[in-house]
Amino acid sequence: MAGIVACVFLSCVTLINAQAQTAFLEYIQGRMGVLEDRISQWHDQSSRYSSELREFKNQVLKLLENIEKERDGLRNEMENTNIRVDRLEREVDYIETQNPAPSCVEVDEKLTELHIEKKKKNEKYAKLIDCSDTISQVNAMKILKRFGTTAGLWTKDPIGNSEKIYVFDGAGNDTLYIFNRMKEFTLSSSTRKASKIKLPFPWIGTGHVVYGGNLFYIRQGDEFQLIKFNLVNKTVVDSAVLPIEEQVPVYGLSKFNYIDIVADEEGLWAIYATKENEKNICLAKLDPNNLGIEQMWDTPCPIENAESAFVVCGSLYVVYNTKLPSRSRIQCVFDVSGTISSENVPVVYFPKRYGAHSSMKYNPKEKQIYAWDDGYQILYKLSMKPKEDLY
Repeated sequence: MAGIVACVFLSCVTLINAQAQTAFLEYIQGRMGVLEDRISQWHDQSSRYSSELREFKNQVLKLLENIEKERDGLRNEMENTNIRVDRLEREVDYIETQNPAPSCVEVDEKLTELHIEKKKKNEKYAKLIDCSDTISQVNAMKILKRFGTTAGLWTKDPIGNSEKIYVFDGAGNDTLYIFNRMKEFTLSSSTRKASKIKLPFPWIGTGHVVYGGNLFYIRQGDEFQLIKFNLVNKTVVDSAVLPIEEQVPVYGLSKFNYIDIVADEEGLWAIYATKENEKNICLAKLDPNNLGIEQMWDTPCPIENAESAFVVCGSLYVVYNTKLPSRSRIQCVFDVSGTISSENVPVVYFPKRYGAHSSMKYNPKEKQIYAWDDGYQILYKLSMKPKEDLY
């Protein structure tokens, strides 16, 4: 009897296990089916994404090819433009050499040699002392040559009848080149025809000036010391540290200039800037005999984008440009007498040439500016008119 019961029990257990296994297998099959569906969906999406990625890659490649073609086209246009500009400049230079009217050098030499006798000395002296002129326009320009580095200075002594040309190459050096006449400097391809003077101290910047047989320049060093050097005796006559504290570069586009010594009809001036008034340019009247400061002014002329400046008849003219070289222009004027201001002075433009002027030295005797533009030495002839005509 017990055996029969055991057999029945085992049969029931076996039946239950078979049903459980069947259910488990059905569950596993269902999950596998779901996974297969998801894998199929992922495969379809992956194929679609790969196709879209290939299409996007092809589009990008086409765009890159078009950009490369456009860049080549722009490069060719730029090269053609540069060729046309160079040709135009050569034609302009040729016209200037053929036309004697705008020739600054020859005309000025004739003026100084032939017309001095026709004018009375008292009238010329009275006009310089009266000093009632202001700049009307740049009447003519002449490119003399290319000499030296991008920054430098060349000038003449406005006092006396000397025809010597003084050349300072670089914003920091100690060797001065002197040519006896303008033609020697213009026609010479090197410094062999020039006499040399090795200064006792190297200079800094391009703010030097030759005045009355003396060179006034700023010495390199911790202090901006003004040196007065006699060009005949080759000795230091005097020196002074100007009472100007915490100096900063005076021109935004010529960071090497801290003090710019200039000359006009009334004497010597110092153009500078300080941290106390670091946004605008300052002006001081100098005594050329003892290097003392007679008077100082704060001007409204900003330092930003200024490349150079000069003084004419007691008026400061600041020349501006941009970081990308364009046409230089006089955009701010400060008159120490208060007669004129920037508001009633027209903007005067200098012809666009090479870069930015590292120096512009006004010669009150010749009414010319000796400019150094990216290694090119240029003469600007100025037209003047009375200050009263501005009103």
